[in-house]
Amino acid sequence: MAGQTDHALRGNYEHIRTDYTVDQDWAAYSADEHNLWKRLYARQSTLLPRYACDEFLDSLATLNFSAGIPKFAEINPKLKAATNWQIVAVPGLLPDDIFFDHLAHRRFPVTVWLRNPAEFDYIVEPDIFHDFFGHVPLLFDKTFADYLEAYGKGGVKAKGLDALNYLARLYWYTVEFGLIETSKGLRTYGAGILSSGGELPYCIESTKPNRIRFDLLRVMQSKYKIDTFQETYFVIKNFKELFDATAPDFTPYYAELRNRPELSANTILPIDSLVVV
Repeated sequence: MAGQTDHALRGNYEHIRTDYTVDQDWAAYSADEHNLWKRLYARQSTLLPRYACDEFLDSLATLNFSAGIPKFAEINPKLKAATNWQIVAVPGLLPDDIFFDHLAHRRFPVTVWLRNPAEFDYIVEPDIFHDFFGHVPLLFDKTFADYLEAYGKGGVKAKGLDALNYLARLYWYTVEFGLIETSKGLRTYGAGILSSGGELPYCIESTKPNRIRFDLLRVMQSKYKIDTFQETYFVIKNFKELFDATAPDFTPYYAELRNRPELSANTILPIDSLVVV
């Protein structure tokens, strides 16, 4: 999501509009940047069939943007026809209220700059590869797209209730690092994993992390790590479970959460239902 960082923001914010959007200026990408995109795409594509959910794989195959950095203007007509969403170009991280407003109106912000070659394996701040490769394919799934809209509307309300920390945890453990049960076994739909070379196999195969069945309040109690592989993943049954969980008014949930303790990222509670791999 919008995110917080201790380092100076990357990206050029000089020409932002009032909604923080910018022009993509696709012609400005260099040949080296397109080649770096191809390398990132090739690495992830090799790993995805074993670890990604079918909804992501099906969209990725249909889009097939392996030849270089995609043009947003070419993707948007297809996305609008599929789920009535669009992607908007942004310079980087956004203020929370701007980010939520975009999602609430079915606009997904995608960063325009690409990481450096030295950041091939790890990048602190989301770039165009993370945002586009990791997020955009699932915007073509109607149920997941509806979940993101509901999440955005909830975020607009949560800002006024001083509850953004709870919404940040929900986004982190679902949209960025969520796992899903499928007929083929455990798979991921989280963009933070799908765009990572190392965490894709780790999230499914490693015995180190906890894998806990999704429970809305449990997720929103749980803190998370931003600089390591996750210590806990939450597992949904399907995307409808996410949408249904987000449909109610969260106001009473926030009141209850304020009376619950915050949980460290590696906590296991006696009531947790663990998923064994």
